[in-house]
Amino acid sequence: MDKKEEFKSFARLHPELIDYVKNNKDTSWQKLYEIYDIYGDDIKVWNPYFKTSNSSNTSSTFDFKSIIKNIDADTLQEHIKSAQKALGFIEELTNKGASNINNIPKGPTKPRPINKLFGD
Repeated sequence: MDKKEEFKSFARLHPELIDYVKNNKDTSWQKLYEIYDIYGDDIKVWNPYFKTSNSSNTSSTFDFKSIIKNIDADTLQEHIKSAQKALGFIEELTNKGASNINNIPKGPTKPRPINKLFGD
């Protein structure tokens, strides 16, 4: 069996590696394969990968550190600015609408006869 097939069977035996690759942007299957190629299935090398994925799977509460770590500050600031612009636009529309309510001309003071048409 070649090294690639050995790594595939090792990864199948340790499904926590799948979670680790999915949850960490800086880790890829290529990096894990390179570690396997150098160290093999030495458990001391793989413990950090198993511990972090197991601890995240067993905890039922949110891990705020990982959430905050994955937030891009520049993107967040852009979203906040666009939300502020949208809120300002809505506020401007509602203020104009409220001021226009007072300017609406009032209807005729006496009711219009039912049989009278617009052109009459």
